[in-house]
Amino acid sequence: MNHPSRTTAAVDSSISKETSSTFKRRFMVRLVAVFIGGMFLDGYILGIIGPVAGLMRTDLQLNELSLGMIAAGPLVGIFVGSPLAGWATDKFGRKPMFLVDMGLFLIASAAQFFITSGDGAVIQLAIIRFFMGVAIGGEYSIGGPLLSEFSPPKLRGRLLGLTLIAWYVGFMMAFIVGTLLHDAGTPWRLVIGTSTILALVLFVARLGLPESPSWLITKGRHDEALAIARKYVESPQMRESITEEMDLRMIQEAQAAKSKTTIKNASFGMLFSKQYWRTTLFTAGFWFCAVTPYFAIATFADDVLKEIGLGGGWAGGVGLSALAAAGVVTTVLLIDKLGRRILTVPGQWLCAGILLVIGVWADAPAILVLVLFLAFSFFNAGYTTMTQVYPAEVFPGHLRGIGMGFAAAFSRIGAALGTFALPWSISTFGMGPTMVVAAGVALLGAILSQWLAPETKGRTLAEISADFSH
Repeated sequence: MNHPSRTTAAVDSSISKETSSTFKRRFMVRLVAVFIGGMFLDGYILGIIGPVAGLMRTDLQLNELSLGMIAAGPLVGIFVGSPLAGWATDKFGRKPMFLVDMGLFLIASAAQFFITSGDGAVIQLAIIRFFMGVAIGGEYSIGGPLLSEFSPPKLRGRLLGLTLIAWYVGFMMAFIVGTLLHDAGTPWRLVIGTSTILALVLFVARLGLPESPSWLITKGRHDEALAIARKYVESPQMRESITEEMDLRMIQEAQAAKSKTTIKNASFGMLFSKQYWRTTLFTAGFWFCAVTPYFAIATFADDVLKEIGLGGGWAGGVGLSALAAAGVVTTVLLIDKLGRRILTVPGQWLCAGILLVIGVWADAPAILVLVLFLAFSFFNAGYTTMTQVYPAEVFPGHLRGIGMGFAAAFSRIGAALGTFALPWSISTFGMGPTMVVAAGVALLGAILSQWLAPETKGRTLAEISADFSH
């Protein structure tokens, strides 16, 4: 076996100017663009139903249950697709699954054009939207690891955070496009099928992308990893990260050979092993606690504000969404300068306090409560940005896909609980107790992050996973 130090030196010398810096920069721009495009498509698909819901209700004679099935289809699909795609991308590779996932987007989007009328239409649309949700879940657990494994450490947080901005923009663009087409008299099948155009563009753009060197290293395919690094990787930090991962893998292989054992492949059971349970607990728990209160409050913003004597409209959904988008943008701009932990932990404590004040101060002035809700939306969105960053960083290469997929799926439980439980809780217990419960969820997330959230700014993925997985 080659000595790690000699391997590192050989790798450094072999990473030559085989391809130009311009080529490598263009590749990185392309990779970022196709992943951000996928997240834009995620938001677009989830948002496009809203503007044409009335047309669908009339044309298909939908009742509330049928409309709920159609709306819930993608959420169920995300819950299934995230861990399944995560397992597949760790087993079969980032490259093939990244293309398969967009292929599923393309097929499901195009299928919407052919939905029939009559009794079977609801089932058809619910199934199609379910598979779209599977594809959305796949974007989390395939694209995130792939982007993190090619991103320079000094830019990795910013690039991963951009994906959440793309989701917000996609959701808002769906509302704009859907409303314009609806007002122009466009049939609803054509409106919801507009996602096919973007899916086709992204599918073609993903053709020919290389496999992740980090994944190849986990499979012992070191020569292929080096060849891809020579061709596509420009950042010295990234080349250092690749050599570190290779050295660690060679050490693991040597230890396994000495003890006459084999290195285990990725599995869900490994996420809860003695070595990785803290990583799984932090990423899944943090993500769950971040999205549960927000999904509830943002989804029913008008109802929540009416409970405190304020009208909805701009002050409600638009105001909360705008502040959330501002929170994400602020975090993306600061993440690689200030670090992850300082943008994660304090905001959670603050949001827990905000919700607690709303819950216990029954006679607070309505305008103050509005300001508090807007502040919650801003700071919550800020640390929720880290749900796209931490899971892609703290899991080791052989578990990165399945780990991110599990965390994303677990977070959907929180999103569903928040969305479905909030109206019932307000009507049964009132606004005050409901907000206290929401504060408790945020507090749990703050405690978990205070305990486990690492600082990963500027560090290679090999360094992070080595420190965090003991």
